[in-house]
Amino acid sequence: MPHTPDTPAPAPAVTPRRRSFLVPLSAALALATGMGTWYAVGGDARPAAPAPGSASGSAAVAKSLHLPWPAEGQASVEVEGIGSLGTRGEQRPVPIASVTKVMTAYVILKDHPMRAGAPGAAVTADEQAANESYSSVETTAPVIAGRTYTQRRLLELMMVPSGNNIARLLARWGAGDEKAFVAKMNETAAALGMERTTYTGVSGMEASTESTATDQLKLARAAMKDPVFREIVATRTVEAPGADVTFRNTNKLLGRNGVIGLKTGSSTPAGGNLVWAATQEIAGTPRLILGVVLHQRAGTSPTEGSAAAHEAGRALITEIRATLPDALARGGRA
Repeated sequence: MPHTPDTPAPAPAVTPRRRSFLVPLSAALALATGMGTWYAVGGDARPAAPAPGSASGSAAVAKSLHLPWPAEGQASVEVEGIGSLGTRGEQRPVPIASVTKVMTAYVILKDHPMRAGAPGAAVTADEQAANESYSSVETTAPVIAGRTYTQRRLLELMMVPSGNNIARLLARWGAGDEKAFVAKMNETAAALGMERTTYTGVSGMEASTESTATDQLKLARAAMKDPVFREIVATRTVEAPGADVTFRNTNKLLGRNGVIGLKTGSSTPAGGNLVWAATQEIAGTPRLILGVVLHQRAGTSPTEGSAAAHEAGRALITEIRATLPDALARGGRA
């Protein structure tokens, strides 16, 4: 069977949309935006219930929920300001395909930070990126050798249609060569406590790049603190300049059920993988929900694996958004 990560079809040309996330304050709960992310302060003050942000509080809430965990692979979910809602499946390292690009983007933005809404640095496409643009064996996005692109546009072309050639171009730009950039990825993973993660490439084409759902959740938590990263993963469509083509985001859940990102990844050895971010208002305060689903229908086609990962993610998101507010109001009491 083919090993072809994330192969989207070009969509009719449309103007890319930018989404901003303006979070209201409530009288009951204050909202802090440290490092560009959302943290709930306060919460249900009833003395009989554990604090939602405590380990015992989140465990009680998680126990009271009846989440539709996928029957295969592995998954993990958490809510900022509340804690873990649980983990399922053996947390052993498995191939993650294009979910790899979450770390690629995170390292680029860490080393070359941008302001929200800004274009970032100028990057010139090299011959290698241009030659790889129209590969028949992997997902790419077209660029023209010698043409200058903004850092933001290249990040969008890497994350929205999952351009492998763009990931490699950004790695060469960011660290001189891909090997040096991979070393940065592994150093960053270690710093984030991702103890069961090994990166061997920057795009996810390599089945030897492996991680776990709990490790990828740590990365998602860190990455979503960057407002530029949040803007990019919430981008629904992106145009490839000079190529007269517009791509739709490979994340089919985006824009539904409060989903504001994050990244897909699929291949025959990896199966279907999905890291997702969604929001749900609880007691007047938006909460950020993060989840990871890995290794769905591994060994089948990338299309079948991707569909299974999307369905598993959709089921979890729908149930969490529907039942979490009541579970918190009850203090986790079943």
